[in-house]
Amino acid sequence: MAFGQETSSPHQSNFSTGNFSPLIYSKKVQLAFRKSSVVEDVTNTDYAGDIANFGDSVKIIKEPDITITNYLRGTQLATQDLTDAGFTLQIDSAQYFQFAIDDIEEAHSHINFMDLATDRAGYKLRDKFDQDCLGYLTGYVRNAGDTAWIRNTTVNGGEKADTNAGNDEILAANKLDITDFGGSALTGVEDADTHELTSIPVAAGGGAGAITSPLAIMNRMARLMDQAAVDTEGRWIVVDPVFKEVLMDEDAKLVNADFGGEGEVRNGRLPGTIRGFRVYVSNNLPFYGTGAGTAAAAGSQDNWGAIVAGHDSAVATAQQITKTESFRSPDTFADVVRGMQLYGKKILRPEALMTANYNLA
Repeated sequence: MAFGQETSSPHQSNFSTGNFSPLIYSKKVQLAFRKSSVVEDVTNTDYAGDIANFGDSVKIIKEPDITITNYLRGTQLATQDLTDAGFTLQIDSAQYFQFAIDDIEEAHSHINFMDLATDRAGYKLRDKFDQDCLGYLTGYVRNAGDTAWIRNTTVNGGEKADTNAGNDEILAANKLDITDFGGSALTGVEDADTHELTSIPVAAGGGAGAITSPLAIMNRMARLMDQAAVDTEGRWIVVDPVFKEVLMDEDAKLVNADFGGEGEVRNGRLPGTIRGFRVYVSNNLPFYGTGAGTAAAAGSQDNWGAIVAGHDSAVATAQQITKTESFRSPDTFADVVRGMQLYGKKILRPEALMTANYNLA
């Protein structure tokens, strides 16, 4: 017997088409494609064990600065008092899932939908965390309807790690745009959603005018980090598939010499390093309009994609699924499973964080 729509209550919506009824005998289930999560591999997660509830905060103490003073024989030494400046990592984000498995479907199905659905729910929570954090690192948030990226204008936790940073907590000098590569910003009035700077037109090997190679953008990011005395060990860059394609179209000898390693893509990371960066590929980076794949030789304010580079110490994140539970439904013969994820993020070292908006040339 198949327990499809024709044998279900009008109020029953679980598996309403009957596609998961005993008429289906194959034990193979078509799994949805999964995006790779990269945030936990490029941020400082040391504070994850300190959170328990929504609204929790973790006080992070900054490394004290030490004054070095010249000494002459007989000079009376001055003692420096250490300061305990710090900032707060606020656990300000929470998502949940909840689903039900009807007893009839569970008893007559040969697939463990409870495990299958729970696994999918865990992935979706992790993917949302990844998207939110990558947006924060590049200066963007999702709008109220979760339909588009907009510029972040709210300081997370109410305080900046560097007072020179904007309300997105990123230093203006570290936001690369077309003017950093000899081009001119487009004119015109922009609305609140668009980026205030014109994106960089990118092509393998560069080109005329402001058309820039992906390696040149990475070189500039590396130079800015060098000038800020950012450690060379622990640098990373997260790019989207379009940027990755153009990067791999560069001279094979240059790219291969930098990668210098063998292996396969794991958790979104390409093997080896290039220009000193661990390279990750993600579909969760912010974009505007139709994204970076829309060509504009003079740059664009309407269609672009964002990339971000940084150091492992630049950003702290803390996340965990704090509650996962199952219980009997009070309304139907079904088991209900639900879970909740809490997380927070904070930019700690904006001098070690670089962004760039780009488009295809």
